[in-house]
Amino acid sequence: MDLTKYFIKAPLIPAVIQEKNTKKVLMLAYMNEESLKKTVETGYTWFYSRSRKELWNKGATSGHVQKVISITGDCDDDTLLVEVEQTGPACHTGAETCFFQEGGVADFRRNEAGDTADFAGGENVTSDSPLHELYRVVRERQKTFSEKSYTCYLFQKGLDKILKKCGEECSEVIIAAKNADAAKSIAAGDKDSDDPEARERKAEAQSDLREEICDLLYHLTVLMVNEEISLDEIDEILKQRSQKIGNLKNFHESNHSS
Repeated sequence: MDLTKYFIKAPLIPAVIQEKNTKKVLMLAYMNEESLKKTVETGYTWFYSRSRKELWNKGATSGHVQKVISITGDCDDDTLLVEVEQTGPACHTGAETCFFQEGGVADFRRNEAGDTADFAGGENVTSDSPLHELYRVVRERQKTFSEKSYTCYLFQKGLDKILKKCGEECSEVIIAAKNADAAKSIAAGDKDSDDPEARERKAEAQSDLREEICDLLYHLTVLMVNEEISLDEIDEILKQRSQKIGNLKNFHESNHSS
């Protein structure tokens, strides 16, 4: 394979790294002819560091390697698009991608109403969900320790503590859901009398359930960050599942006696 054509104009060319499944741009780095050859030979990305002036293998220290799926040159043969399967986060900050600062330079997605246009579905959605914001905050806590932070405390205690809290919060969601259902039944039984106390108990029980669900989501987010699982990976699995046909039939045919 002749690789020299990519380095006729310059000894270094930019390589855009894209995740195979999500198609998200993970990072941009530079390759010289030697690093490109090593990438082709090993099946994992190698780059040239302009600051250190040496080759480096992505993930050699962190373990966050990039398995190469394909390498494509652009129309001028002076830029490469490298499709990879990423292990762990791609960015040295711990972020999934190096381009995590949305609209950091400019953001033209705002419409006149101040919403963000979702061009894929044509709907107006917020630029980022509270769950994604929570994930970013938790990930930041993992990198910067603070004695006053409960999140840092969980990371310091480790996986077993995080799992214990997830279990506890799951149990509390179940209890809150049962309480909310009981309160709803009582309110429905008192419909003719229009009992304000029954309505109030129902509202309080539903509020408690919402709070417990949020607690569970928070602890699950800590677990995800601890295990280097991104929200985009979860989104992708949910999308794949939503496209499957016959899941309900398979569920009923399975043994759920346990």
